[in-house]
Amino acid sequence: MNDDVRNIVLGLIAAGISAALGWVARTYLWRRKLRRKQAFFGLPGNSECLLVVNRDAGGDGAVHRHDVFALLELSALIKDCAAHAQIVSHDSAQQGFGERTEFCVGGPGSNRRMAAHLQSLLPGVKINTGPEPGPDRAAFQVGSERYRLEPGTSEHVLLARLTGGPDARPVFLLCGQRAITNQAASRYLMRNYEKLQRKHRNGSFVLLLKVINSQAYGPDVVELVGDVTRTAQAPLPAAPRPSHRATG
Repeated sequence: MNDDVRNIVLGLIAAGISAALGWVARTYLWRRKLRRKQAFFGLPGNSECLLVVNRDAGGDGAVHRHDVFALLELSALIKDCAAHAQIVSHDSAQQGFGERTEFCVGGPGSNRRMAAHLQSLLPGVKINTGPEPGPDRAAFQVGSERYRLEPGTSEHVLLARLTGGPDARPVFLLCGQRAITNQAASRYLMRNYEKLQRKHRNGSFVLLLKVINSQAYGPDVVELVGDVTRTAQAPLPAAPRPSHRATG
C-alpha cells in the first residue's frame, strides 16, 4: 500500500469516526431535549393524558373551530412526546387531577371542568360568564385588576401550568375570553415552552396574555401582560362594604 492509498484510507476512517461521533452527539442532544419537554408537560413515553373539550357557547354543543385548531396543536405536541391523548367532553371528565396530564381548553362559561379548576385552584380569578350585554361581559378579574373584552381588538387569555405536588402530573389551563384566544394560548405555549421551563422549572405558573387585533392577525400576535401566579392563587380581596350615613 503506497502513501496515497494509505492517506485515502485514513481519511475515510477519520470521516467515518467524525460522522459517528456527530450522530451520537446529535442523538444525545435530541434525547435530552425530548426528556426535558416530556418532564415539563408531564408526558413520558407511552403515557396517557386528557384533552378536555369545551363547547361553543352558541353552537348547540358544537366545538368552535378555533378550539379545534388549539386541540390539534396540542395533539401534535402530545405525539411529539410519544404520549397518547384521550379526548373527553367537559361535562363528562369526572375525575381528579395529578395522575395524568390534562389540557383543559375554554372559559368557564363553556367548560364546566374549567369552572371547577378556577374555583379550586385559582380562587383569585373571577370571570363574568353572564349573558347580559355590557362592558364587563366576559371580563377577567385577577385580584383587584379587571381586564375587559374588546372583541377583535384586545382580548385576554389565562395560560396556566398547575401541579398538586412534586410527583403529580400537571394540568394546563387555556382559559380565554373568546375561542380564538384559546388557540393563541396554545401557540404561545408551543413557541415558548423552553423559556417557560427555564424560568419556572417544572413548577406552577399563571400567565395573563393579551391577543392583539385578532380580526387582522388571528391568534398570532400575543403580548404577555404579566405573571399573575401569586395573585391568581390567593383569595380575591373582599369587596368594600357600602357605607351608611347616620341619620338624626
